[in-house]
Amino acid sequence: MKHLWLTAWADIIESLRAKWFIVYSGVFGGIVVLLFVFGITESRIMGFTGLTRLLITYIQLTIAILPVFVLITTVRSVAGDREAGVFEYLLSLPISLSAWFWGRFLGRFIVVFLPVFLAMIGAVIWTAIKGADIPWVLFASYTGLLLAVAWCFLGIGMLISTLARSSDVAQGLAFVVWLTLLLFLDLILLGIMIREGLPSETAVAISLINPLQVFRTAAMVLFDPQLVILGPSAYIILDNFSEAGYILWAIAYPVLLGTFCASIGYYLFKKGDLP
Repeated sequence: MKHLWLTAWADIIESLRAKWFIVYSGVFGGIVVLLFVFGITESRIMGFTGLTRLLITYIQLTIAILPVFVLITTVRSVAGDREAGVFEYLLSLPISLSAWFWGRFLGRFIVVFLPVFLAMIGAVIWTAIKGADIPWVLFASYTGLLLAVAWCFLGIGMLISTLARSSDVAQGLAFVVWLTLLLFLDLILLGIMIREGLPSETAVAISLINPLQVFRTAAMVLFDPQLVILGPSAYIILDNFSEAGYILWAIAYPVLLGTFCASIGYYLFKKGDLP
């Protein structure tokens, strides 16, 4: 455990010095600042105002930004170290492969989740200064969703990084994965599936395998419990999940998927030819 946390700390320090982290932090911090500048907290939509309105907008923006940032920055982890010859140096140190791999995983998770969470904390502090009400239940739910999606794509990124032999190939695979998941976002392929005679329940189930769709639908549930904007698909989802049950599923499923992908990545990493 000592080596694991030392590896995680080393990865955190390395990431804090990297230019991508400055850009990454600036993006999410800048989003919150711009939302305040444009008066999002003073506007009203579907009866929502204040911090609730800001969080709804913020969570929709993170759907497009967070996954691709996590994938691109993570896939270079193992593949980049392999190219740089770090593994040869690693094997000479008294540290196990599991401590190194999972240490990098935990360190990178802290780095990618912290700016997103701090941006939300900043929004809460500003809202408190303004004297507006703070929806703590909504804040906790969105925090859980962001944590889950960051963990999920971090695990996918570690798996891709282990499979790829170079950082360029790893980045290419990351874009392919991201674009493939986008094809299923908003149930885009649902019409095609139903037209081909696939039962609607099966079509929705296939679409909800996509962690991006799970994340976005859960964000919708929090401000639209009836999922009116999804149309008939909402009946299938709500008939199988309650509102609270779907939120729990939307947090648990991405975490399990990310852990599964990272575990496969570790197995391949341990069994593969490291140099």
